[in-house]
Amino acid sequence: MTQENTKYIFVTGGVSSSLGKGIIAASLAKLLQAQGYRVTIQKLDPYINVDPGTLNPYEHGECYVTDDGAETDLDLGHYERFLNVPTSQANNITTGRIYQSVIEKERKGDFLGKTVQVIPHITDEIKARIKILGSNGDYDIVITEIGGTVGDIESLPYIESVRQLKWEMGNKNTLVIHLTLIPYLTAAGELKTKPTQHSVKTLMESGVQADVLVCRTEHELSSSIRTKLARFCNVKEDCVIQSIDASTIYDVPNLMLDEGLDKVVLNKLGLKRLTPNLDSWNIFLNRHKNPVDEINIGLIGKYVELQDSYKSIIEAFIHAGAANEVRVNIKSIHSEHLSASNVKIKLDDIDGVLVAPGFGERGIEGKIESIKYVRENKIPFFGICLGMQMAVIEFSRNILGLEDANSSEMDSDSLHHVIDLMDNQKQIQAKGGTMRLGSWSCELLNDSIAFKTYNKKTVYERHRHRYEFNGIYKKQIESSGMIATGVNPKTGLVEIVELNNHPWFVGVQYHPEYKSTVANPHPLFKAFVKASLNYKLSK
Repeated sequence: MTQENTKYIFVTGGVSSSLGKGIIAASLAKLLQAQGYRVTIQKLDPYINVDPGTLNPYEHGECYVTDDGAETDLDLGHYERFLNVPTSQANNITTGRIYQSVIEKERKGDFLGKTVQVIPHITDEIKARIKILGSNGDYDIVITEIGGTVGDIESLPYIESVRQLKWEMGNKNTLVIHLTLIPYLTAAGELKTKPTQHSVKTLMESGVQADVLVCRTEHELSSSIRTKLARFCNVKEDCVIQSIDASTIYDVPNLMLDEGLDKVVLNKLGLKRLTPNLDSWNIFLNRHKNPVDEINIGLIGKYVELQDSYKSIIEAFIHAGAANEVRVNIKSIHSEHLSASNVKIKLDDIDGVLVAPGFGERGIEGKIESIKYVRENKIPFFGICLGMQMAVIEFSRNILGLEDANSSEMDSDSLHHVIDLMDNQKQIQAKGGTMRLGSWSCELLNDSIAFKTYNKKTVYERHRHRYEFNGIYKKQIESSGMIATGVNPKTGLVEIVELNNHPWFVGVQYHPEYKSTVANPHPLFKAFVKASLNYKLSK
C-alpha cells in the first residue's frame, strides 16, 4: 500500500489500567499478519519522561531496547515476540519526547513567533509521529496503542489527535478499538456494564466514537449483555468483542480469532479477509501447553518482586521451553536474601541458574555467592549483562585470588577493577540515553559453546550497559580457565565468557532475551534450557 492507502487503528483503554492493550494490539496484529498484511504497532506513552531509560524497574517494569538503540516501553517486546518483526525509535513515543521536539522547534524559530499551544502544535507533532511508520509504504496497517486510560489528563492530547486524524483521513482509513473492563460483582452475582458505558461516554466527550469494544472479563458475556453494550455505546453488536481471562497471553490471538475481531476490523476498513494461517503459532502453543518434561530455573535478581522487571527473560524461557518440549518453572530468588550460609538450601532443587541484569551494588554479593555455588557444583549457568560481570568478579576473587576484585560501579576504591567503566563513557554526565545501546556485532571463538549454539561466526545482539570486562585482566583470567569466547571486532570489548571444565557456563554482556520471539526462540536460551534438562536427567 502507498502512504495514502495505509490504514490506522487506535487502541484506547478505559475503566482500569493494566487490562492488556498491548496484548490485544499484538494479537490483532498477528491475525492481520497471518492474512498477508504488513503490520506494525507503536506505543504512545503519556508520561513526561523522554523515554523509560532512567525509570526504576519497580516504576515501569523492564526497559526494552530495540536494534537502533531506543529505550522503550516493555509492550514493544510483546509486539516483536508476536510479530517477529523488529521495532525502532519510531515505535515508542512519550509525551516528554513530543514536548521536547516542539520546544526545540520553537527555539529554532520554526513557528515564526506564534504562541505555542497544545492545539495545534502538540497535536500536530503527535499526528506527525503517528504517521511516520505509514509514510514510506512499508506497512498496510499501523496499530497505535495509547497508554493510560480515557479521562486521564495526560492522555487528552493523544485522544484529540485521534479525533483530528479520524476527521482528516475518514472512517475507511481509521478505526478506534476501546478496551474496557466488565467487572463481576460477587455479592450481586452479575457482570456490570455501567463502568464501560461511562468510559465510552468520556471518550465521546472528547469527540471520539469507539468503533469496536473489546471487553475484558472473568466470565462469559451473555447475548443480552452484548446487546446492552451495543445499544448504549453506539456500536454494532458484532463489534462487542469478549476478551476473557486466558491461561497464557499466547492464547489471545486464537481467542480474538474466535470472537471475530479481525473480521470486524477488516470489514470496517474495507479490506479483504482471508483465513489466517496460524499453523506455526499453534505448533508453538501446543508444545508450550503439552511439555514432555519440566525443569526448575533459578532467576536471581534484585527486582524479583515485580515480574515485569524481567519480562523478556521470562518470555524467552517460554519460547525456549516450547522448542525443547520442556516446561520451565521459574523460581525467583532475591539476590539480597542469598548468602554463603543459605545458598545451598536456596538452590537445592534448581536445574539451572540465570543471574539477571541490573544496576547498582544492592544484592551483588548474593549473586556472586550463587555463581560460586553453580561453578563448583557444575550446575548450568547463564549470566546476562550484570550477571556476566558478576561471574567475572566471582572468578577473579575465588580462582585468581584477587580478593577485592570488583566493578568500579560498585566499589571505586577496589585495587582490581576487573569490570570497569567503558572509555567512551568516562566523560558522560547525563544518565538518560547515553549508555552503549542497540545492536552491536560479536565475533565468536571456534569450538566455543556460543559458536556451536549460534552456528555462525558473527552475531548481532542488543546492548544496554556502561561497564565492561577490563581487558587488562583478560590474559590472567583466560590463563586460569575463563575464556573470552565472543568479542566486538572493532573495539575488542569482551562480549561472552565461558568456563573450561564446566558443562554449560556462559555469561554475555548483551541482552539476548530482547531478540527471542515465538517464531525464533533465542539460541542461547534454547541451549541453556537443554543443558539444564541434561543436568536434571543426570542427577
